[in-house]
Amino acid sequence: MKIVCSKGDLLNSVNIVLKAVPTRTTMPILECIVIEVKNESIKLIANDMELGIETLVKGTIEDSGIIAINAKVFSEIVRKLPDNDVSIETDANNMATIICEKSKFTISGRNADEFPFLPNVDKKDPVVLSQFNLKEVIRQTVFSISDNESNKIMTGELFEINNDKLRVISLDGHRVSIRKIMLNNQYEHIKVIVPGKTLIEVSKILSGEVADEVNIYFTDKHIIFEFDDTIVLSRLIEGEYYKIDQMLSSDYETKVNINKKELLNCIDRSTLLVKETDKKPIIINIDDKKMELKINSAIGSMDEEIDITKEGKDILIGFNPKFLIDALRVIDDEEVDIYLINPKAPCFIKDKEESYIYLILPVNFNAAV
Repeated sequence: MKIVCSKGDLLNSVNIVLKAVPTRTTMPILECIVIEVKNESIKLIANDMELGIETLVKGTIEDSGIIAINAKVFSEIVRKLPDNDVSIETDANNMATIICEKSKFTISGRNADEFPFLPNVDKKDPVVLSQFNLKEVIRQTVFSISDNESNKIMTGELFEINNDKLRVISLDGHRVSIRKIMLNNQYEHIKVIVPGKTLIEVSKILSGEVADEVNIYFTDKHIIFEFDDTIVLSRLIEGEYYKIDQMLSSDYETKVNINKKELLNCIDRSTLLVKETDKKPIIINIDDKKMELKINSAIGSMDEEIDITKEGKDILIGFNPKFLIDALRVIDDEEVDIYLINPKAPCFIKDKEESYIYLILPVNFNAAV
């Protein structure tokens, strides 16, 4: 095998597939990136058995071939090469020679026959949406997945398609995030749980451009994202997702309309007095024309008021400030509507069309008052 690529193109492709190289594994072959040169294309492949990524590299092909190279070593070499064309040549003993200007590295590779290549999946009837929409819907939900591996369902997001609507849901036991977007075509009903790790990595690779599209394919066990010159294949999480619709109530005793930026900045300021290990709630007191926010900690206390428009009853309620901040940060509206029932029931932050819904459970604040 012999190829020549620009350092920039090669490094970009290496960084894409690195996302599917495991940090720890009992299978040394999974620590490798496979370089496969055939059919006039240069392909890089990585696979951690849950997430697999293939991407094409622009370059000149002088000889076809295939090799598996340690991902960490290879990526560091490429990263530190001069900004010029890079030549990679392999021999029959799986030795790879990498040359750029006056730099020359020779490293041992492995036989790619051991490598678990991505399964061949029958790709048909893709769900098509813009890279911008997919990147946004991930950003606006993925923060509320759980990192507790003992409950696998909560580490993923529900992707549900009904006709021309995509609904994405995440939850961690304390909050629920829901986003809905309209699709340009009608599709059959699809309901799958996608690992949060996959969505985070896909989001990093997406261009985020409105004009660029991504094709999503679904099988019984896999989801495939295909965009630009890259394919990301992930296992789905098996199981039944939580019955979210039963948690969504249209009832409320108090409705508040408030400037989102003012509220976000106020809550953000309050966290200056709270260490990460503390679980101090922010206390919110709502009366006719104002929302009063208080926080007390070992460092000190804060008290601030914000003007609001209110319907319904006065209420005193406490929340984990981080959960409010996470939701408000991903809402683009200037003003938000907050719906409350009582101090022990969840609050809902949502727009009139319910294109987004954030459900946040309150906390007991007796000790903090």
